[in-house]
Amino acid sequence: MARSREKRLKSARFFFPAACLHAAIAMPLSMAAMLAGWRWAPGLAGSHHGHEMVFGFALAVIAGYTLGPQPRRWLAALFGLWLAARLGYALAPGFWLSQLLSPAFALLLAWRVVPRFNAAKKWRNRMLVPLMVSLCGLPLLWLILPIIPVPGATTLLHTGVALLLLLMTFMSGRLIAPAVAGTLEKRGITQEARVQPRIEAALILILGLAAALTLLPLPVLPAGTFLAAAGILILIRTVRWRLWLCLDRPDLLGLALGTVWLAAGALGIGLAQLLGRDPSALLHLITVGALGTLTIGVMLRIHYHAIRRQPPPSGVLKATLVPVAVAALARLAAGPVPWNAPELLWTAAAAWSLAYAFTAGALILHR
Repeated sequence: MARSREKRLKSARFFFPAACLHAAIAMPLSMAAMLAGWRWAPGLAGSHHGHEMVFGFALAVIAGYTLGPQPRRWLAALFGLWLAARLGYALAPGFWLSQLLSPAFALLLAWRVVPRFNAAKKWRNRMLVPLMVSLCGLPLLWLILPIIPVPGATTLLHTGVALLLLLMTFMSGRLIAPAVAGTLEKRGITQEARVQPRIEAALILILGLAAALTLLPLPVLPAGTFLAAAGILILIRTVRWRLWLCLDRPDLLGLALGTVWLAAGALGIGLAQLLGRDPSALLHLITVGALGTLTIGVMLRIHYHAIRRQPPPSGVLKATLVPVAVAALARLAAGPVPWNAPELLWTAAAAWSLAYAFTAGALILHR
């Protein structure tokens, strides 16, 4: 009885601001480690930079979005593990305890989140179960990289990006479609293209195959083919929402911009792989452009709906999403060998940090 009456706290109130502060602080420190030779944060340099982007920042946002209200003891355990993992990995990525903390957080997150999706009846909704298990299992694969037949850390990070691409594609559709339909119905306009189940089903299958082939490449089935096809489908789905009829809803336009980043990233990476080009710069259209735009859009939307029952102000959205766009374009312009253009990397890091510092301020101060 006592446990059933235990007070529950909203996970988003803790994980969203923490994820924003992590993003705002870690990026310039990562650039300092890689460009200026700072050695006191080795866990933010090289491939570790990608590790913290995917397994640190992205999983924190996912935790805030999917966990919902949690008992204090569980939320304290999850948040404490995440925070300890971030500090430990940044300062001592080679230490055994630092390596264990990220997988421990991810697996505990999966244990708390996955059962929430088991009740889904449609296979498209039940897809979230293997997707969350896969995303939360990647930190464990990272831990045992030396003893498993996977090409390396870069491959594992690319798989993580492909899984994030699938998750963002699915969740953005489930957020944007009903919101646009509701907005248009208030004006007497019928929105026929909503979730678009056929396109959604095709995207789930195509991006699922792309993620699998990224981890286990097969020469007869290049992942680039599926990524390019997914990019085209994402763009078609976005156009069919007719967002030009919702120009007075900057929150929806911001989320739609995130799907455009997704389409551009998937199509660009797919074509680069098919042409035998280095896709590393194009990868940031997803990890910076799409991930930044969608996470900020979702966090602000949830926050302002909770405290004011209204969308976030357009000024807040502009102050956050414009710097994200600058960061994505600057990193893209730096090319596959970014060290030749350090000024562009610093520009990208500064813009990214500005966007998330502003978002953190909005989440913490506007309550």
